[in-house]
Amino acid sequence: MKNNERIFYGLVITTVIILIATIIGSKIHLNSRFVPDSFVTHSIMLLLSVIAIFEMRKSLNFNISMPKCKNVLKPIAIGIVLTIVINILMAIVTKLVGGKLEEHPLLSKMNPMQVLIFIFFYASIVEEILFRGFLLNSLKSLKTNGINIFKIKFSYSVIISALAFGLAHLVLINTSVGALFLLKVVLFATSLGIVAGYYQEKYDNTSYAIIVHMSGNFITVMGVLFMSMTT
Repeated sequence: MKNNERIFYGLVITTVIILIATIIGSKIHLNSRFVPDSFVTHSIMLLLSVIAIFEMRKSLNFNISMPKCKNVLKPIAIGIVLTIVINILMAIVTKLVGGKLEEHPLLSKMNPMQVLIFIFFYASIVEEILFRGFLLNSLKSLKTNGINIFKIKFSYSVIISALAFGLAHLVLINTSVGALFLLKVVLFATSLGIVAGYYQEKYDNTSYAIIVHMSGNFITVMGVLFMSMTT
């Protein structure tokens, strides 16, 4: 498959997977006290992503394996710090413009155990398999060019996959969240996606992207746990 074809199919298939998973997920309600409806959306996303990776396996060079312990500390630290910094900055901006600090509509319905299982683990794995495992690898021909920030090169493949990941969170427009909260989510997801993509390309292993994503969600787990202990 030619580079341009792989890029085109990668972008189109990713968009289709997101749309199908979102539409079907919104129609199916599990009515379960423990398993959230988002589980359906993520499960469909995972299934379609695996199928896409399998069908394009000769062109993707997909790799997921156990990372080396000595290499994971820095990605974890960056993921956590990035989450804290963006949340603090957006909280300050929200207060300065007289906005209201909001909680993610999905998290408001979950207890700490649910957040740990379905957000920290499941969502992190599913979303990284699609956006980094499939899409980023589809854009690998763009790896040679990019933007240098603080002497670190972020390839166009990393940036584009991160932007796609961030924009996918615009689905929250269908909820009651405000514009500033939506901006925070998109900004956070895009930034986290850049870090996840950078480490996937560095080690050629989607496991590193998943670790970064989990690190970003770690603060969310701690926040929900804290709130449950104080209410």
